Amino acid sequence: MAPLGLRHAALGAALLVFFGSWLPVVAITTALLGVQYWYSDRIALSATRATLVGPEEEPKLYAILIRLCAQADMPKPALAVAPTDVPSAYAAGRTPAHSVLCVTTGLTKHLTDEEIEAVLARELSRLAHRNVVVITIASLMPVLACLLLRIPFHAAPLNTPDWQTNPTLGTTLIALVLTVYALGFLLVKALARHRELAADRAGATLTGQPSALARALTKLDVTSTAIPTRDLRTPNTDATTVILPGHRRTPTLLSTHPNPRTRLDQLAKLTTALESPERNRQTLSDRRRPSRKKARDID
Repeated sequence: MAPLGLRHAALGAALLVFFGSWLPVVAITTALLGVQYWYSDRIALSATRATLVGPEEEPKLYAILIRLCAQADMPKPALAVAPTDVPSAYAAGRTPAHSVLCVTTGLTKHLTDEEIEAVLARELSRLAHRNVVVITIASLMPVLACLLLRIPFHAAPLNTPDWQTNPTLGTTLIALVLTVYALGFLLVKALARHRELAADRAGATLTGQPSALARALTKLDVTSTAIPTRDLRTPNTDATTVILPGHRRTPTLLSTHPNPRTRLDQLAKLTTALESPERNRQTLSDRRRPSRKKARDID
């Protein structure tokens, strides 16, 4: 599947050829991105054939989600379930208050309650930190840079005397466009990997059980590779955030997810930190002392 930025670049090039000017291209692509951003939750649900559920249909998942949102002090997203055996979860939406958290039936089938809680906590952390918005904006930067670098080609076509007198100029600009996009592509991938590790850390800290998330990641990695490829109906990772650790054969520089070993090592270090005596005393003190908001609610 082509990355989001590459598809936008291809669309921009096609529109540029059709209109002959870059101003309509910017207007159209901005409008399309606005629609994608505003309706990202609905697009994700439609792509995965997921349906919204309430406490009557999924009482266990709903109770876990309510508890985690209360702990994180954030609005509760809508809950949805996708009918697929592939164990995964994703979150989509323009803001935490206008978002959806979707799990697959395979996730509830293969994971324990503690592991499901760890996965949901991780996805909630992604919503709280606006990961989808950050990655979408970051993906636009190399595309906009390429559009700007293409302006000289349309200001002076290649068959004009300006280009013929300096034949290396066109080659230099083409190489510059490709270099800018390649660097931007790699930087976006690196940013996505960093945000994945941050989501793991934040979700594990929220539940206080990094080992549960580590077990969940291990199960998801093993289970997803055991399911035939033709049965996979995973959501579009450009519009959503998928919990799957990623394909082992994908080179690290081209992957949106860190190496599974890197993620598990981070969770192991976090487990050690949370189990230290100083951390335990601080956590116990925080639990005994109500927050200002809770104190006002009690009063």
